[in-house]
Amino acid sequence: MEIAIGIPAYNEEKNIASIILKLKKITNKIIICDDGSNDLTGKIAKELGAIVIKHEKNLGYGSGIRSIFLKAKELNVDVLVTFDADGQHRIEDIETVLTPIKNYSADIVIGSRFLNDEDTREIPEYRKIGIKAITKLTNASLNEKLTDSQSGFRAYNQNVLKEITPSDQGMGVSTEILIKANSKKFKIIEVPIKVLYDGDTSTHNPVSHGTSVILSTMKFISIEHPLKFYGIPGLTFLITGLFFIVWTIQIFGESRQIITNISLIGIGATILGTILIVTAILLFSLVTVVRERE
Repeated sequence: MEIAIGIPAYNEEKNIASIILKLKKITNKIIICDDGSNDLTGKIAKELGAIVIKHEKNLGYGSGIRSIFLKAKELNVDVLVTFDADGQHRIEDIETVLTPIKNYSADIVIGSRFLNDEDTREIPEYRKIGIKAITKLTNASLNEKLTDSQSGFRAYNQNVLKEITPSDQGMGVSTEILIKANSKKFKIIEVPIKVLYDGDTSTHNPVSHGTSVILSTMKFISIEHPLKFYGIPGLTFLITGLFFIVWTIQIFGESRQIITNISLIGIGATILGTILIVTAILLFSLVTVVRERE
């Protein structure tokens, strides 16, 4: 199999050379997306023989993954492995991630940090909580339940590269790919990996990162399952609103008085429920038409 290893990188001049030199033992197709770095990341990668994609400004992790996907398609490789540039992933785990692809037992393989309890001790506690919360939200739209939906250490076979083109510019791209892959019935599995934490090397603010991923996840869930995402809450609000309206009418019939709070809740919930139900129907119809044309 012809393997490409893609690395989104932003100001990683301190790590990129050693990573590329080690990866050359596995493949000569190393794709570095220099996402608007203002250091020597791109220059070092190019001099070491990597295929460098240059973003003139920092567009975000998702844009880096998108560019790597497009380049991998162009190169017509059999497998794409995505690998972080911060030095936390181990080169020796690449074979672990590749094996199910080589054996044709999976379309996407995720290197999970949570399949081995001993390997989670070095992970900062706030990260564990955030990743597990986002993974639970992601699992609501997946047939196969995962333990680490946010791992950037993955392998994709050629079928996935042909069928999926990421669009999210931020950290939500990891969830986007999984939701799209699930809708196309691709087989997703996890394998255990070990992540090396030398202090907290993340360059992303945990609050903004988490918020971005959650909003992105909700966006893609709403597109994939509009009737559930909008329809069920809409029906709940509509029933609640009608209950309060009937209650308001009943009180008025008995006392000739309108209880403002009860009537406003009834009207507001009914309007909101109706809007959500109409949104669910329209979005479901639109998504169905788009899929039929694909």
